[in-house]
Amino acid sequence: MFRYILKRIIILIPTLLATSLLIFWAMDLAGGDPVDQILPENATFEQKAALREEMGLNDPFFVRYFRYIGGILKGDMGESYITHRDVFQTFMGRLHMTLLLGGSALIFACIISIPLGIYTALHQNTWKDTAAMIIALFGVSMPNFWLGLMLILLFSLKLGWLPSGGTGGFRYLILPAVTVGLGLAALLTRTTRSAMLDVLRQDYMTTAKAKGASRNRVIYNHGLRNAIIPIITAIGMQFSYVMTGSALAETVFGWPGIGRLVVDSINKRDTPMVTGSIILCCVLMAVINLAVDIIYAFCDPRIKAQYSGKG
Repeated sequence: MFRYILKRIIILIPTLLATSLLIFWAMDLAGGDPVDQILPENATFEQKAALREEMGLNDPFFVRYFRYIGGILKGDMGESYITHRDVFQTFMGRLHMTLLLGGSALIFACIISIPLGIYTALHQNTWKDTAAMIIALFGVSMPNFWLGLMLILLFSLKLGWLPSGGTGGFRYLILPAVTVGLGLAALLTRTTRSAMLDVLRQDYMTTAKAKGASRNRVIYNHGLRNAIIPIITAIGMQFSYVMTGSALAETVFGWPGIGRLVVDSINKRDTPMVTGSIILCCVLMAVINLAVDIIYAFCDPRIKAQYSGKG
């Protein structure tokens, strides 16, 4: 297992280098001048030119890129052009808010989707199954920003039950978590249903029933345990998505997470913050995927043996 983890870390290095190069290049092509965001509007041309030279913005692209990579290798991800705060510290200061939102959304999605997926698999091709799959399709199709706006209109503006955005307590978390979690619940419901249908057709399920095992024991001990791997895969993938792709929901609700940080930094042409944040997001996704692989080994001894064989 140790050697497998080491291989995953080694593979991550060229991925991060390629990602950083693409992001740095994309920010360079996007145009705009970060100096205009830093200096006041009445700044003179000479002031702008002096600051641009001081920041090294006049250097060729690859000179700036390799200088940035050299800083990372020394443990320095640079400073924000706008706030002059350390990129790594700023990212870590927002990470707990995204973890809170993502974790809450995922818990909400699992509570709904796993029981519903099992239920629809047990009632395949009935009106209950059809209705649940139509609702799940609707949930998958809804954009986060649209759903968030509809929830704000209903629960904040019309009913006045919940705040429309910001932070401050559990009530502020409900609407963002539901907005992100409903889409996840729809996907996990479909995955759970599909995995359970495959398991329910297996001979060992028929054997367990023939031995007189209770219905719940057959479904959960024999069925769900053997269907858990694709469900864990889907949960891991969706958690990675939530951690790095919930920028729209964070923007709609004014949630101070990683996604909103990246969006604001892109708008301000803050290249060090954008590049550093996306690199750290890639590391975060790699850690999550590695954690999912390790969970596989605990859920299925055959996978653990496979990892041991690789080592």
